[in-house]
Amino acid sequence: MATALTGRQLTPRLASYTSFLAADSSTLDQGIALFFSAPHSYTGEEVLELQGHGGPAVLQSVLQRCLELGARLAQPGEFTQRAFLNDKMDLAQAESVADLIDATTEQAARSAMRSLQGEFSAAIHGAVSQLIDLRMLVEATLDFPEEEIEISDRQLCASRLATLRGELARIAGLAKQGSILREGAQVVLVGAPNAGKSSLLNRFAGEEVALVSEIPGTTRDSIRQSMQVRGVPLHLIDTAGLRETTDVVEQMGIDRTRQALTRADVVLVLLDESQQRAEPEDQAVRAQLPAQTPRLYLHNKIDLSGHQPGVEMREEKAHIYLSAKTGAGMAVLEEKLLEIIGWHQETGVFMARARHLEALSAATEHLDAAEQQLDRPELFAEELRQAQEALNSITGEFSADDLLGEIFSRFCIGK
Repeated sequence: MATALTGRQLTPRLASYTSFLAADSSTLDQGIALFFSAPHSYTGEEVLELQGHGGPAVLQSVLQRCLELGARLAQPGEFTQRAFLNDKMDLAQAESVADLIDATTEQAARSAMRSLQGEFSAAIHGAVSQLIDLRMLVEATLDFPEEEIEISDRQLCASRLATLRGELARIAGLAKQGSILREGAQVVLVGAPNAGKSSLLNRFAGEEVALVSEIPGTTRDSIRQSMQVRGVPLHLIDTAGLRETTDVVEQMGIDRTRQALTRADVVLVLLDESQQRAEPEDQAVRAQLPAQTPRLYLHNKIDLSGHQPGVEMREEKAHIYLSAKTGAGMAVLEEKLLEIIGWHQETGVFMARARHLEALSAATEHLDAAEQQLDRPELFAEELRQAQEALNSITGEFSADDLLGEIFSRFCIGK
């Protein structure tokens, strides 16, 4: 194909300025051709990379010529899937390619690059190596019960298990931070009508994304705005004020508010500090909040009440005094918001997905169970084996074909 398309023999791994030729040898475009011979390519197979002019008509003509010569359009994620199947990268690295493409913040991009370069995989492989060593000690006593093997002493097994559990806790902590960077947090604004939810959304966004009015019920539907706070992505949802109403349209918005609350990672409860007292509507709002969802109470409009910006703790709940209009107290809000979603700046954060966290959690549970079976070598060894399988699923050492298909099908492009 390369010869037919360029009319010349390309030297592997050398950029060549050349013409891209049609079937009648006329020139479709001129650009750079790069030929990678197997296994020295992204996929481990022979790859031809073309860099032409950016016009869609020109690119389409070159693409059509490639199809005429026997190529086909790649399926979503197919290049990376082929790289994984040809042992050019493991599964965690393959997933990080999509994460790097989708990264919405600089920190997320750096985290994805660390995973792509193999730091996450290396940490998992290190934990698996410790698991294998521990399994060898235990299973040696099962295979040769008549031998006295000093290294299989119960205290030594317990010590190595404790070290392994500590390492897994460290990896899980870094992975959870990476999950926050990848997914972001769902932050829902609720409160009585006219408490200042839309003003706060606009303050966060730095632009007028929601209508602001003194008329209660102005916001009748949920408004979603993605943004970043100190490099951490957040999905902020401004909701219709929770109150009793006969307005059909407003009631639909209130129903959507209740739905958003069920999916929230954090709820920001806005209270009108200028009222000087707890309004019945505020009490009604609190009664409708999910009990398990973390929340912050925001006392808005301190520019009218005269209260100083800051934070007060009441019954282990943070009450933040601020003004969405002037921006006073916003720095305190950002700090507390990141704290409540579990973000703390660390070096070496890995980009992680939900399945990675589930696998780490499963491995941890098996190690916890193993600790209870130290006096039963057979059960102890079985728990270690299952912990190893859980960790291996992260890097794809043991993965079902349907899991691989599900992962790569979620790539948005052929890459």
